[in-house]
Parts: sequence; C-alpha cells; structure tokens
Amino acid sequence: MAERDVVSDRVWTVPNVISFVRLLMVPVFAVLIAQGHDGWALLVLAGSGASDWLDGVLARRLGQVSRLGQVLDPAADRLFILVTLLGLAARDVVPWWLVVVLLAREAMLLVMLMALARHGYGPLHVHLAGKAGTFALLYAFPLLLLAHWGGLVGDLASVLGWAFAWWGVALYWFAGMLYVRQAWVLLARQGDTDTGEPRPVAA
Repeated sequence: MAERDVVSDRVWTVPNVISFVRLLMVPVFAVLIAQGHDGWALLVLAGSGASDWLDGVLARRLGQVSRLGQVLDPAADRLFILVTLLGLAARDVVPWWLVVVLLAREAMLLVMLMALARHGYGPLHVHLAGKAGTFALLYAFPLLLLAHWGGLVGDLASVLGWAFAWWGVALYWFAGMLYVRQAWVLLARQGDTDTGEPRPVAA
C-alpha cells in the first residue's frame, strides 16, 4: 500500500475541513430554499457538489485519508441529499416520489448497518457506484432548481438535470444492492470458525 493510501486517525486534515464546511452548509441551504433565495441556494448546491469531488481528490493526493473522513464524507453527502430533496420537493421542484425512492434505499441500508453492528462489523467500504450515484444526484439538484426558472436555459437544465437524476437513482440503488450482498456474505460467515482476524470497520 502506498503511503498516500494509509488510513490515519487524524481529525484536522484539509479534506475533513471541507467535509465539515459542507455539513455547515446544509442548514444554510435549507434556509435559503425555504425563503425562496433560489440564486444563493443554487450556488450552495453547486459548491457542495464541487466540494464532494474535491475532498476525495485532496485526501488521496495529500496522503490525508483518515478514518473520520471515511465516515464524515458519506454522512455529509447523505445529509445534504436528504435536506435538498425535502427542500426541493416542498417547493415542487422535484416530485415527492423521488424523495420516497431515495429514502427507501437509505432505510434499507440503515437496517443493514444495524444488522452488521449487532455482529461487530463497522460500516462497509464506499463503493465506486455509490460515489458515482452521489455525484450524479449532487449535480442533478442544482440543474433541476435552475430548470424551475423556465426559458431556454431552464429547458436545457431540465433535460440535463433529469438525466443526472435518473443515473443517480440507478447507481444509488445498484450500490445499495451491492452493499446488501456484501453484508449478507459477511453475516453468513458467522457460522464459520472464527479466524481471529479483525473485522472490517472502514466507512
């Protein structure tokens, strides 16, 4: 394993600070979208999508991959997606069925994580498909908000936004099924002889 891939216990790293800032932007976006400040809300959404890509790149290039970051980054993504979905659905920017589809996936994974925790397992490694789905959704939301403004730009944003949204939903659920399969394999080993090896705890 290269030095830059070593997972550390550090807290104050550049990627973690970016993830912390993204978490702080969640209530800011909620207030902006609730009060109808769509322009500022659009900027916050775009910044969130860019920061989600940036913190992962910096973590690898700076050798600052940390256990906290492995938990904090996906947690920030999920919280931002949840708040964004609820805010946009409340404004009729996205339909409520999209909220239900994505929350159903999160509920499924929550049950899976509880089952893993009961047997001493930590969260599973983030799959590339899940990360790609998150990227697609974080890019879809600002486009769908822009589409709500109408006009030629709005029409183009609507097409691109829904393309990202559909790909995001498909990848999100595909990754969810991969996580469930991985969890099923781990739990099925409970009847096997314990080898004494540590169980996976990466996020």
